[in-house]
Amino acid sequence: MQMTSLQGGTDNAEWISPEEVTLDPKKLPNVPGFHIIIRPVSLREKTKGGIFLPDKVKDDIAYLTTVGQVLKVGDLAYKDKEKFPLGAWCKVGDYVCYGKHTGQKFVYKGVKLLLVFDDQVIMTVEDPKTLDTTYNLSN
Repeated sequence: MQMTSLQGGTDNAEWISPEEVTLDPKKLPNVPGFHIIIRPVSLREKTKGGIFLPDKVKDDIAYLTTVGQVLKVGDLAYKDKEKFPLGAWCKVGDYVCYGKHTGQKFVYKGVKLLLVFDDQVIMTVEDPKTLDTTYNLSN
């Protein structure tokens, strides 16, 4: 399968803020309609033993940057009973998976976030540490 060039597009791995950068959930922007704000989970720079991960290794695991934590859910998200007969797929605090090129990337108060529609959430993940051990989930 041939990958299409994004011609100046930003790689998802470059759109992840370190976990130590905090953001007050009460001060997030208002999310209208069917949108959800997600904070992508950050990649760890080095192993538990202190060995720095080479760029090639980080590139190889960057495909897993499609996991993030839900920070805010819009007022109309998951309200369509025909589309979501069983209710909401996720809630604030859940870790979710989303498509590689999904959503609008933006920076808010120094934190890199993602704005997606409610139906762009693929699944919830109970513990993202089980996906890959190179993730830093200090919070």
